[in-house]
Amino acid sequence: MVICTGRSTRHVATLAERLAVALKAAGRPRVPIEGAEVGDWVLVDAGDAIVHIFREEVRRTYGLEKMWGMEFPEAEHAERAAGLSA
Repeated sequence: MVICTGRSTRHVATLAERLAVALKAAGRPRVPIEGAEVGDWVLVDAGDAIVHIFREEVRRTYGLEKMWGMEFPEAEHAERAAGLSA
């Protein structure tokens, strides 16, 4: 399972579309996508992995990370970890 966050409904839907295109180019003929019409939480069936793409507020609401005892990282902590902030 892969969990990621988009910045807006449009961004979430576009990430799902781009992922589907890449999977098809890699040889997966059928890539089911659920939720792209709304763009709050999109699920992409990538075969061996399920990809959940959320808007940040929706990701916090459902908290899938809690299934593994993890917490959703605060934005500034995530930026620091990625080396994006000073």
